Amino acid sequence: MKLGSYIGIILAIQVSNLRAAKTSGGVYLTVTKADVVEIGHHTIFAISFSAAVKETTNITLYSTHPSIASPMLRTVIIEPGEIKEPIAIFVHGMSPGEAHIRARNHSDEIKNIGDINVDIKVVHSKLITDINAVIGWVYFVAWSISFYPQVWVNFKRKCVIGLNFDFLAYNLTGFLAYLFFNVGLFWSHSVQSEYFDKYGGDVIPVQPNDVFFTIHAVVLTLITIFQCFIYDRGNQKVSTVAKVLVSGSWLFAIVSLVLTIVHVITWLTYLYYFSYIKLGVTLIKYVPQAYMNFRRKSTEGWSIGNVLLDFTGGSLSMLQLFLLAYNNDEWNSLFGDLTKFGLGLFSILFDLLFITQHYILYRPKHRAGYESIPDSTSATINQSTPTMTNQAHDSNGQYRNPSDQSHENNLSRMYGDFGRPSPPPAYNPNVNPPHALVT
Repeated sequence: MKLGSYIGIILAIQVSNLRAAKTSGGVYLTVTKADVVEIGHHTIFAISFSAAVKETTNITLYSTHPSIASPMLRTVIIEPGEIKEPIAIFVHGMSPGEAHIRARNHSDEIKNIGDINVDIKVVHSKLITDINAVIGWVYFVAWSISFYPQVWVNFKRKCVIGLNFDFLAYNLTGFLAYLFFNVGLFWSHSVQSEYFDKYGGDVIPVQPNDVFFTIHAVVLTLITIFQCFIYDRGNQKVSTVAKVLVSGSWLFAIVSLVLTIVHVITWLTYLYYFSYIKLGVTLIKYVPQAYMNFRRKSTEGWSIGNVLLDFTGGSLSMLQLFLLAYNNDEWNSLFGDLTKFGLGLFSILFDLLFITQHYILYRPKHRAGYESIPDSTSATINQSTPTMTNQAHDSNGQYRNPSDQSHENNLSRMYGDFGRPSPPPAYNPNVNPPHALVT
């Protein structure tokens, strides 16, 4: 335990004692929080008393899961009239999981003995815990900014041709469903209790960055849809198939809500229905865009920046789930959130397809050197360019371009027959011998 941790414990105890001193009658216990502990190591928390006890008091400490973590000091004995300094309680971590250290005694003098509850979290590695937290925010950033390249491409082109509208309709439906699932499981304690009863453990598969991501995703998707109304969209529109599937999804959600209110299904089950909607949307939402790229033999209008960032976010999301399950030895958490697991997996697969389309199948043609001339221009040039077949012969039997004769006629009109400059005489070696070299 580091010096900073001890200082924090002492300060927390002093503040708690001041609060307890204001309460009249009886003795109150105050405990501090414990840090995350690795297997084979120990963590520490402290117990303090608001006043001296009047009779000998034995306080027994016990763990709700002794195989996970157990206090090294199990009994604290307090003599009458004695106010001890804060008592340090060491807890040994034995296996991954979460345990709770609680206290009990047979004296009525200590008023809040039943409220003592110290959470102890045991992991394989504290380093993995820190790395997992960083990964969560990195993929949150990657997935969040993945929406901006498409918004920027639309703004720069002032056009949304090439961006499939079915994809946007599915995307909005999916992210709204995922938002309801994350918010309900993250903030509702009753839903969390249902989750722990069903899957066990003490870790929910929704992190704070999941909630913020879905809120941000809904906002950016709405902005992209707004661009489709103000920019050139050609004859693109949402297909009938997409309208039917989206309407059916929300009708299913409304009917399920009624069944939840009348207690036919639980709130946890209702929230999982939203996760299934999101998973179903993820399975099909990329298909219209991929088919559109195939039909156009182009990815123009579909931002590759969006794809690359989405691929990064999906990969890190999958990595975080595996690290979380391993570090806490709770593999149920990996499949307890099928939406998050499926979202990462299918996003990666479709992103690989889009990368293949953009960089291999339908990559933009960047021509180097001379560019081919369009057919219309080539035809014009070919018509004005003489060929051997329409050339005439001169008196010496050599080919002569008819345009040369036209040029001579123009000179005749300008200078007359006498004013026209004469061509230089042909070279004859007998008449004009080469000059000798002067040495």
